[in-house]
Amino acid sequence: MANASPLAYHPAAFGMEEEFLEELRKKSVREGEEGLMLAILEDAIACFRKYVHARDGREKALFRDAEEWILERESEWIFSFENICDTLGINASYLRQGLIQWKEKELGPRQADPGAAAA
Repeated sequence: MANASPLAYHPAAFGMEEEFLEELRKKSVREGEEGLMLAILEDAIACFRKYVHARDGREKALFRDAEEWILERESEWIFSFENICDTLGINASYLRQGLIQWKEKELGPRQADPGAAAA
């Protein structure tokens, strides 16, 4: 599974990872800004998944940066999560929710909620 693309974890792609990615890449030849946007999205999701259990400071920072970027809403930045998803024809809210659900399943509901530790 180490070679699987991170976009394979889009909720719509569960069980059909390769087909989803192939369709996403086929929409047009991904060049220029769209290619960069796809690479940014894939990298953020890869960091989110790879470092969810991080213990050292560097890996925790990579996870936190990816998570904050994914969870940020209403950013005007061209390379924001929502703008990238919109450009690539991906429902940002749907993808975000799928990643949150994956994290909760991976960590358990108590660990997945940053506010739960303070309670």
